[in-house]
Amino acid sequence: MKKSNKPRLIAQLLVVAGSLASLPALADITIGVSLPLTGPASGLGIPTKNGISMWPESIAGEKLKVIILDDASDVTQSNKNARRFITEDKVDVIVGSTATPASIALSDVAAEGQTVQISTSPVELAEGKGAWTFRVAQSTTLMAGAIIEHMKKTGVKTYAYLGFSDAYGEAWLKDFGALAKQAGLQSVATERFARADTSVTAQALKLVSAKPDAILLGASGSGAAMPHKALIERGYKGKIYQTHGAASRDLIRLGGKDVEGSFVVAGLAVMPEALPDNHPSKKIATDFVERYEKQFGAGTRNQFAAHGYDANLLLQHVVPLALKKGKPGTQAFRTALKEALESTNGVAITQGLIKYTPKDHFGLQDNARVLLTIENGNWKLVN
Repeated sequence: MKKSNKPRLIAQLLVVAGSLASLPALADITIGVSLPLTGPASGLGIPTKNGISMWPESIAGEKLKVIILDDASDVTQSNKNARRFITEDKVDVIVGSTATPASIALSDVAAEGQTVQISTSPVELAEGKGAWTFRVAQSTTLMAGAIIEHMKKTGVKTYAYLGFSDAYGEAWLKDFGALAKQAGLQSVATERFARADTSVTAQALKLVSAKPDAILLGASGSGAAMPHKALIERGYKGKIYQTHGAASRDLIRLGGKDVEGSFVVAGLAVMPEALPDNHPSKKIATDFVERYEKQFGAGTRNQFAAHGYDANLLLQHVVPLALKKGKPGTQAFRTALKEALESTNGVAITQGLIKYTPKDHFGLQDNARVLLTIENGNWKLVN
């Protein structure tokens, strides 16, 4: 009789199975995204999510697993999201939040969990607190400098400030105030309001009565239009400036004729057509705007969507470097991502050229900003 080969075949299959089991398991790169998709800051979070939806499915051959959670414009919820990302999802990177207070909450947990956070807001952190946080949004100091320059050129001597009573508003008050003092500008009044407020009548009356040459509004998204309109309705005739948090069509749509002639400092993706051809972000920003408006409609471009998209451009640069030192899902990989970001020597994103260092986690320079005015319901370049 012919002897059966079945036992030998089974033995060979067991050897193969054992060999496969000994191979390292393939792991997705897991990204935890926490954004204000509801609440007062949803006008910032939703377009950021839209920008993230344009990411590729993989980077350097590794599949991306993107988990998006709503922080509801709330610091407590943002903290909960971050803790879930670290303890349950074991994420490699945290992205968000576009609301500055919520982003601060994420940064605390990111540092504790030694996980890179790519902040989509210009979050200011105390020294020693931001070791794992990198921004794709321009710093308040960088953007405030453009407004100061314009004020000096146009003869502004006195100014007043009206801004959010939170981390975003206070950062602008502090950073702008320091630069204004150096430039010899005099502050004549300061007022604040909450993101959820529906009226700033009392604050507007105080500012108008102080008769400043210019007023800076430290607000963002749709919340920037309400105080602007209040100032105009109460007879203010001087210059009004808005921060890059207001650089979206919401300001024009909600502000109407009242925002005509105002000035808005903005990132490059709001008007990339105005950039010189040799600008390192010209092609990237223009391509992004064309793709974004094809998907979401003409005129929908905005700073916040660009921040969401830019997080991916950063990852495309640093992930291949980090993969040489560790596998996704490991602390070695997370640490390598941080090290790779801190050694960037010029990564072009839609908003400018990023050059992070161990001490500078903002990275953007003067060529990452433009000053716009609003004319006939549209943006127009000032500088």
